[in-house]
Amino acid sequence: MINLLIVDDEPLVQIGIKSMLNWQELGINICATASNGQEALLAIEEFAPEIVLTDIKMPVMNGLELIAKCKEKHSELPLFIILTSYEEFALIKEAMKYQVLDYLIKLELDASTLLDVIQKALDKLRHLQRLSDMEESNVELPSFKVLRDKFFMRLLHNLFESRQEFDLLVNDLHIDFDAPYYAVGYCCIHGFDTDTMSSNQQASLYDSTIQMMKEIADKHMECFLLSLDLKHFCFIFLLDHNDNKALDTIYETLHNSSEMVYKYFNVSVLSSVGRIYDSAFMIADSYQDARQIASFSTQKQPINFFDQLQNNAPVKNAFNISLFKKDIITAFEEMDTEILYDIFTQLCSLFESYPTAYLQAIDAACNILYLAISLLPQGEVMISEIFEDAPDGYRSIYRQTNISQVIDWLLVLRDGLCQKMKERKSSYKNHIIINVQKYINSHIEEKLTLNDIAFVFGISPNYLSALFKKNSEIGFTDYVNTAKIKRAKELLKDSNLKVYEVADQLSFESAFYFSKVFKKIEGVSPREYIQQI
Repeated sequence: MINLLIVDDEPLVQIGIKSMLNWQELGINICATASNGQEALLAIEEFAPEIVLTDIKMPVMNGLELIAKCKEKHSELPLFIILTSYEEFALIKEAMKYQVLDYLIKLELDASTLLDVIQKALDKLRHLQRLSDMEESNVELPSFKVLRDKFFMRLLHNLFESRQEFDLLVNDLHIDFDAPYYAVGYCCIHGFDTDTMSSNQQASLYDSTIQMMKEIADKHMECFLLSLDLKHFCFIFLLDHNDNKALDTIYETLHNSSEMVYKYFNVSVLSSVGRIYDSAFMIADSYQDARQIASFSTQKQPINFFDQLQNNAPVKNAFNISLFKKDIITAFEEMDTEILYDIFTQLCSLFESYPTAYLQAIDAACNILYLAISLLPQGEVMISEIFEDAPDGYRSIYRQTNISQVIDWLLVLRDGLCQKMKERKSSYKNHIIINVQKYINSHIEEKLTLNDIAFVFGISPNYLSALFKKNSEIGFTDYVNTAKIKRAKELLKDSNLKVYEVADQLSFESAFYFSKVFKKIEGVSPREYIQQI
């Protein structure tokens, strides 16, 4: 059972929360209640709750002080959910610094709202448990967030090779794309005091801004939010209709969330929205629409729609990097510096051919930047190192004022990436193979497919297969079967399991197929092996 602690100085609130949901059915035990932060600290030490539901304003020690003291001792757990009133909203800005999971407004609290937040906490706990399991088995995996970000980045740039690949990732990542229509909103944050704020402070403010934007947007409509860099992010809106009502809902969502972050963080968000399409595969087109009109969004008119501006919109982007999509995937996944160098060189030549297409050049350079951050292992760290001496780091791309300067910036990125990829290429490939082998051995009783394991490590199945053939003595399937038969021999020798039970425990499709694989590897059938031991 998962322990939950309720902290509130109003007994009626404590009773209300206790009775609002069937906690046992959710696998949650309300381990204790507390009326202030000091009591809560003692309860946390005694019961080690995974979730704490706490009021902000309380006597003796308030909720913010409680969270701060807890974060000094514990990193990830417990997860904090804040209870607040409308007049206490100013304190949410302070709470965001501690990466609280969510907040609930007391006057709006009902069973449905509470259940949504609790389910969010349970999902977070499951993810943390998965990471913990991986650490115990000494396997280094991309985080679930990294995998989702890679998925959305591929979606925005139409980088999926097939519908099958798309469907597989949607299923494995538990992403619901079952909507009739889609649109993309491209957003830019203005108002960071870059002269006085450290990079860590800017990153914290950015994280808090997009977290609040997403939480408020979720109250209006179904959507996904993807961070692009420490200045830009985008929404993918899932819509029921393609009409003015849908546009009004998007406008209200962006307007209300932007107003809120301006009120609490004193930053402005300028947004542009692409056309509505009836297929998830057209999301890339809506994204390009939104970026195409981004320059029209100003402080006076912060939200613009492509359909309303298309007569005034700039020429269609001449530097659409989807033309390079296969080469881009190959270059970043396989750390192929020759392909990467060629892509950058071609883009720079195109830029020189269109000396007046400054905005399109910035757009294309940013697309390459976003893809590198998303698709490369530790992409943001790598690129930050390349631009560590530049004002604003890699965000110095937004300081470039003409085509020539954009080309110079892109050449720095090209040369820096090629150098770092050369340094890491060999160790990166070995690292993948070693970790894939560790993963197989630690999940040997599960069904292990090339597609599933490629997804776990955030690479394409074709690349994983080729990597195995080149860097391992045997191919992927042979390695899995050999590892499974090794485990099967241990089970047959040290347990009383029957052959079909061993086959089932090791997730073979049938006892017949298990026996066939066993004989191919060992030279004898499972029954003959049992007779020999």
